[in-house]
Amino acid sequence: MRKFLVVLDSSTECLNAMRFAAMRAANTGGGVEILAVIPPEEFNHWIGVGEIMREEARDRIEAHFEVFAKWMRERHKIEPELVIREGDIVSEILAQVKEDAQIGVLVLGAGAEKSGPGPIVSQLIRAASTLPVPMTIVPGGMSKDRIAKVS
Repeated sequence: MRKFLVVLDSSTECLNAMRFAAMRAANTGGGVEILAVIPPEEFNHWIGVGEIMREEARDRIEAHFEVFAKWMRERHKIEPELVIREGDIVSEILAQVKEDAQIGVLVLGAGAEKSGPGPIVSQLIRAASTLPVPMTIVPGGMSKDRIAKVS
């Protein structure tokens, strides 16, 4: 089954990327894989404190994931899977795409601010020639209705 990979973070554009991926997967018989990346600087403490912080980060991610997963299950009959990695976000996205042969499309949300699409999109555009799959960038200002029409 072809999977749509979406990055889970706290950005507002993440919501549009999730919507698009879920709708597109439902319309094409695909699946959704949600990737959350924990940056390494969150754990630069004593070993015991770092482990507690790592566990707390995973708990936050799982709670955030469950909000999207519940919506996907109820609205689109999609059962998303969660992957949590640790490291530099762009490196981990690239590694996940290369390691999981079922990923068919990388879906990202672009920021709607005048400052640009956001750091993840900007960095991945520069790395696009090395990606083994297409990348879909969903504008952060795109309406739910428009996302539904194009997916």
